[in-house]
Amino acid sequence: MISGVEVLCLDAGNTVIFLDHARLSAEAAAHGHLVTPARLVVAEGVAKRLSESGELLDFAWSGKERPGAASWGRTMGTMLAQAGVPESDLPRLVSELWKSHVENNFWCVVPEGLGEALDAFRATGGKVAIVSNSEGMLASLFARLGIERHFDLVADSGLLGVEKPDPRIFRHVLEHFGHPPNTALHLGDIFATDVLGARAAGLRHALIDPFGHYEGRHVDVPRVPGVTAVAHALAKARSNS
Repeated sequence: MISGVEVLCLDAGNTVIFLDHARLSAEAAAHGHLVTPARLVVAEGVAKRLSESGELLDFAWSGKERPGAASWGRTMGTMLAQAGVPESDLPRLVSELWKSHVENNFWCVVPEGLGEALDAFRATGGKVAIVSNSEGMLASLFARLGIERHFDLVADSGLLGVEKPDPRIFRHVLEHFGHPPNTALHLGDIFATDVLGARAAGLRHALIDPFGHYEGRHVDVPRVPGVTAVAHALAKARSNS
């Protein structure tokens, strides 16, 4: 899987920045809904699986028309409903959580050693690109988190106007670097967008599944422990070639 990789494509959420379940739990509680971090972890997995069959909840809420917000709202609303929030309360709660998300993204936990590992791969001539279904705010978020310098390109669907699994967002990255699909490896945490999108574009791919959300499912898809381990392995392989 790692031989000949020139471009490492990475999803953003739960790949290079992880959901802060404790913060989301606290903010939901501030709006009158007691959902524990543990329940949110489980609910997040259910939402991922429902996305494969197009069963994420869709409802009207105040920020829905913002770039990338409709997808965010479907995921967040489904997760909260699975964690115990009544569907009738979702429009108000999601609207309030969106305001907080815009100020400080809920996906903001950076894995230890991420930057060092990516820079080790880049030092061998490899390129690193973010390919994310997001809200057009990734660049500013990465700057605030101090990780923007570790990426050569950020393909943010909120700015590009095309979302995974549409292969055009991957082609945008490949054309930017001038590399064919078989020299790129995409890592992400959602089968319906990351795996199917990368497949459609002809990229190699693997799932990151730290909470076992896909246990027993999609057994043909390679699993990797995380970006840090993969980036170090790629750097070592390129240095020894």
